Amino acid sequence: MAGIYIHIPFCKTRCIYCDFYSTTRSELKEQYIGALCTELTMRKDYLQGEPIETIYFGGGTPSQLAATDFEQVFIVIKQLYNMQHCREITLEANPDDLTPEYLQSLSHLPFNRISMGIQTFDDATLKLLKRRHTSSQAIKAIETCRQAGFQNISIDLIYGFPGATLERWECDLKQAIALDVEHISAYHLIYEEGTPLYTLLKNHQIEEVDEESSVHFFSLLIDRLTEAGYEHYEISNFCRLGKLSQHNTSYWQGIHYLGCGPSAHSFNGDSREWNSASIDTYINGINNGLRAFETEERDEVTCYNEFILTSLRTVWGISLQRLQSEFSEQLHRYCLRMADEHLQSGKLELRNDSLCLSREGIFVSDGIMSDLLWVEE
Repeated sequence: MAGIYIHIPFCKTRCIYCDFYSTTRSELKEQYIGALCTELTMRKDYLQGEPIETIYFGGGTPSQLAATDFEQVFIVIKQLYNMQHCREITLEANPDDLTPEYLQSLSHLPFNRISMGIQTFDDATLKLLKRRHTSSQAIKAIETCRQAGFQNISIDLIYGFPGATLERWECDLKQAIALDVEHISAYHLIYEEGTPLYTLLKNHQIEEVDEESSVHFFSLLIDRLTEAGYEHYEISNFCRLGKLSQHNTSYWQGIHYLGCGPSAHSFNGDSREWNSASIDTYINGINNGLRAFETEERDEVTCYNEFILTSLRTVWGISLQRLQSEFSEQLHRYCLRMADEHLQSGKLELRNDSLCLSREGIFVSDGIMSDLLWVEE
């Protein structure tokens, strides 16, 4: 089984915290869709005929495309890739794009999951972030998606904004829970270099929340969502029973995937590839039959470190059976030796023959992962 990721880089406006590749040059949409379909055709053998289980349209803002744009892409995918076992097809969207008319235009397409970037229900913070929607629009968008028949809705939240308080975060969580969506992703705000938010921080126009507050925010997140019946299946992700993000879970489980579009990454088990993060370079390269991309070949140490980083962040943890069967005895012994201290302290637990983060360990997961990684001397 494998997945396909389609990057849609277009945004109406840029949010001040985002460092994902995007562009506001909407006049390039027609050229871009043509190049995207060409790339899908050029790379039809990349997954070697593996059946496609998930398709994910991310961005950018995929909901900036019209139904006719998606139609062109799906025609190519259906012709060239085995979709017989495809179970999850996700569309990332902004709440203000999800009008009844827009969702009606998509009704004949195979989308069965919506991932909505809400971030917060506080209108003042949304304005600071340069988000296009309001809190009321976000709430209305969930209702509109339900009316359109979507039974698998995910929302993204961000916490740790400048000036954030536990009371404000509690209100966001209460509102999110009241919407009764199937999936919630929640991330601490990161000041990515090169973003307007980072510039505001460096110019002392805003201040980061302190570490103690960040811990309290994360603790409240876990408590409130688990109390509400959500499974905490990955450090930043929570779901109703059986409603985890199958596409994102494939990344953490080492399943192969093809990524198309500028900055999109691909993985075939042997190497990783990523396209140039420039829409002009991407379109010109594809149109001239010379796709602009880079490749990383994976040696055993790279594979081991990726296995640690991706596995430990999930509820399933590091499979000791896989650790022993897929890696050298040296790496196997090293992992167990480095894990022992964290097992003794209660930050790691043995569950179902796997090394898993405990509740306490989740809060220091970066340090535990760092300890388990193999670093060449």
